[in-house]
Amino acid sequence: QVQLVESGGGLVQAGGSLRLSCAASGRTFRSYVMGWFREAPGKEREFVAGISRSGGSTYYADSVKGRFTISRDNAKNTVYLQMNSLKPEDTAVYYCAAADTTLIRTTSSHYDYWGQGTQVTVSS
Repeated sequence: QVQLVESGGGLVQAGGSLRLSCAASGRTFRSYVMGWFREAPGKEREFVAGISRSGGSTYYADSVKGRFTISRDNAKNTVYLQMNSLKPEDTAVYYCAAADTTLIRTTSSHYDYWGQGTQVTVSS
């Protein structure tokens, strides 16, 4: 079992930056592919970024490519999402998730564990 706790959300102006963190419990963190998803009001939850178990591979949604960076520190059981050049359309609740898989997955159904989410609001 893995428990995930996100932090780092908040209110920021367009063009600004935020860094989200997701702390995981348990000693098997390095066994999981990690992903970030987001859910805006009235919209379905969507994939944002994913990172392989070693951290050597990453994958991004087209909407955030070049602006967001996912990383992980397996020694600290933590995954990060650095968000730069934020836009109002990035406003959403951001969730981190863990998948017991070997490949980065972009579909939420592939992820086994979820955090409670952290709100990111970008003002224009």
